[in-house]
Formats: sequence, C-alpha cells, structure tokens
Amino acid sequence: MLKKAYVEITNRCNLRCAFCPGTARAPRDMAPEEFALVLDKLRGRVAYVYPHLMGEPLLHPRLETLLGAAAARDMRVCLTTNGTLLGGRAELLLASRALYRVAVSLHSVEQNGGDPAAARDYLEAVWSFAVRAAQQGVICALRLWNEGGGDAGNGAILAFLREKTGRSDWPEPRRRSFLLGENLYLEREAAFVWPDPRAAEAPVEFCRALREQLGVLSDGTVVPCCLDREGALALGNLFTQELSDVLESPRARAIYDGFSRRSPAEALCRRCGYAARFSLAAGKGARR
Repeated sequence: MLKKAYVEITNRCNLRCAFCPGTARAPRDMAPEEFALVLDKLRGRVAYVYPHLMGEPLLHPRLETLLGAAAARDMRVCLTTNGTLLGGRAELLLASRALYRVAVSLHSVEQNGGDPAAARDYLEAVWSFAVRAAQQGVICALRLWNEGGGDAGNGAILAFLREKTGRSDWPEPRRRSFLLGENLYLEREAAFVWPDPRAAEAPVEFCRALREQLGVLSDGTVVPCCLDREGALALGNLFTQELSDVLESPRARAIYDGFSRRSPAEALCRRCGYAARFSLAAGKGARR
C-alpha cells in the first residue's frame, strides 16, 4: 500500500515560476477515460491521489468529471495549485466529495511582478477559498517553500496572514507546519534543488520513492516520484499495464533495493536536492 500517487492530469501551466523548472514534454491533458483507467489500477493500492506532477491541475477542462471519477471510487484527492485560478474553480472544488486536501503554493505570488495590488487580490482570493474549504472539513495548506531563497515577497505574505488571523507571531512549528485555524495551515520549507542529470551528485542515501509514492505522467508513464518531471526513470505505463507488473519490473526493483542499501541505483536520484534533505532521517527503520 502506497501513501500517494501523483497523477498528472495536465502538464500545462499558466505560470512560469522561477522555482519550477517546467517540462520539455509536449503539452497534454489526460482524458477522463484515461484518468478513470488509472484510478481503477490504483484503487486499493494508494491512500491518496494527487492530480498533479507538473502542470496546474485547475487548468484541466474536464476537472469536474475527473473529481467525479475519484468520488465514484471513494478515492481521496489532494490537490496542489498555484492558486491563481481558485476564484473561478472554487465552487467546483467545494462541491466535490472527493476533495480531501488542498495545498496552495503562495510563493507563486512572485508572478505579480512586484505589483502590490495584484498580489493583494491574489492573496484575498486564496484566503477566501481556504477559509471556506476548511470550514467544510477540507485540509488547506498555504505553502511558502522558498525559505532561504531571498524572496522578499514573503514579508508581505506573512503580514497578510497575520492580518487575517489576528496573530502577531506564529506558534512553534511542528515539522515546519503552523496552525492558522481549524483545518488551515501555513507550511514553511527551504527552497530545494530539482533533480538534474547535469548537476553534481548530492548526499542522497534514501528516498521514499516506491515506498510511499509514485507518479503517473499525463501519457500514462509511471515514474518513481513526483520530481521526475521528464519521465527519465520510466518504469512502465498504466494505460497498458497493471500496477503490480510495473512495480515488479527490473528497474523498479533496482530503485527500491538501491535505497534499501542506502546506495541509489539511478544517477538522477543521486542528483536530487530534495531527497538529500531527508535521506538519513527517513531511511532509518524503513521496510517494504
């Protein structure tokens, strides 16, 4: 049983944020029937479905149908968005019984080009949605995953959140997560380096890939984790294969066993800045 599967319903995005490398793959939306097929193959094997890997999920033209497919299968959806389209998608999201969690990357505010009025409008729309969703029992996480990156915009964002919550400071974090209200959190993390085959090797020993998560790109390609944006570590294809066959493939086994030995089998994994941050701690006691 995996904790989560990242199912990329679209690899298109309406922003070009500095912290996101994007993808060189051709733009593609996963068709509703393809998404339903993937869900059927994941059902009973994953706890949560994340309808993104690259791309902005709120751009998908058939999002309501996709959420309906998840609800029909009693599968819980955790959605991550840049938040710019929440105003027009709020009612659709709030009506879905599949929606379990929404994470909003507030560091996307950088796309406003330093315009305070535009930034304020963005934050107001995000906050309005988050409050409504939290009141309905949906977990909402407002993310600032750019700590230490020199982003001066965080000051304005934090001031906005203090204004809305009436707090002058934040409580002590639990795993860098701050409770803003019932079902509502602020997540603060350092910026990380995406895996890059051209980069120097990082101090990676362990990763949760294929233990807790896997990814499915918009064309059905299965990858070990949510950071394989180009499908460099393709393990198979859920449009044509069963999940068990993909996970038992020689490459998948080598990746899993390599992390068990604290010796990553793939060069790309050894160049992942995100895995480097938790390798030693996460690896202790991990078993299949």
